[in-house]
Amino acid sequence: MAEYRIGHGWTDAELLDRLRALEGLGRNFVEDDDMMTGERGWNRYRSDALLTTERPGLPVNDGPFERGWLAMRSFQFSDPSIVTAHFDPEAPLLGRRMLLEVKVLGLHYLNGTVVTDVKTESTGGVTEYGFRYDTLDGHIERGAEWFILSKEHESGEIRFSIRARWRAGDFPNWWSRAGFIFLAPRYQRRWHMRAHARLQAIMRQPRMGLEPRGRIAHSGPEVVFTIERGIQA
Repeated sequence: MAEYRIGHGWTDAELLDRLRALEGLGRNFVEDDDMMTGERGWNRYRSDALLTTERPGLPVNDGPFERGWLAMRSFQFSDPSIVTAHFDPEAPLLGRRMLLEVKVLGLHYLNGTVVTDVKTESTGGVTEYGFRYDTLDGHIERGAEWFILSKEHESGEIRFSIRARWRAGDFPNWWSRAGFIFLAPRYQRRWHMRAHARLQAIMRQPRMGLEPRGRIAHSGPEVVFTIERGIQA
């Protein structure tokens, strides 16, 4: 069950202890991708945006695509006023355990996730880099989310896509669950919109300052955002 606090979050020392505790947790869902359908009550969110362009061809060394991928790996696209990611910056991306601190109306919920897949492909005239995380036991949601950065070699266009399949998870009390039902759609849409805008801004700035430091890291385009609601039993 998700740990929560009112009005403030956790110290670095507390977060390190909780990150270590994630090692013993498994996913809080058992369904494969083909079973995570609307008919079975799973919601699907997706947002896509063209963020910028660079020289046609493979990604340019130290160009916008590379800066975007570096920022993605450290979850810097996330608006920290809504979701802050806490993780060990020395841990490999694949298998990385992260604590996502969700913030709503002064409430802070701490949720465990694990990166279960990483994509770095250049085929058919397109380069795609991305990763997927799955929710762990105690998360207020159940499901998985993909973050994909792609570049079309012919045009040089760079796009960002977020794809999520989720349903309600484990809440510490009844009023948290009730609040989630009413507030989640608004906050999820806002978070998606800001994620694209933040990544676009990062990709347009110099590389310096993007690498996370220390023992623990904290993490305006036209965005197409779609929702497919699952059937509720």
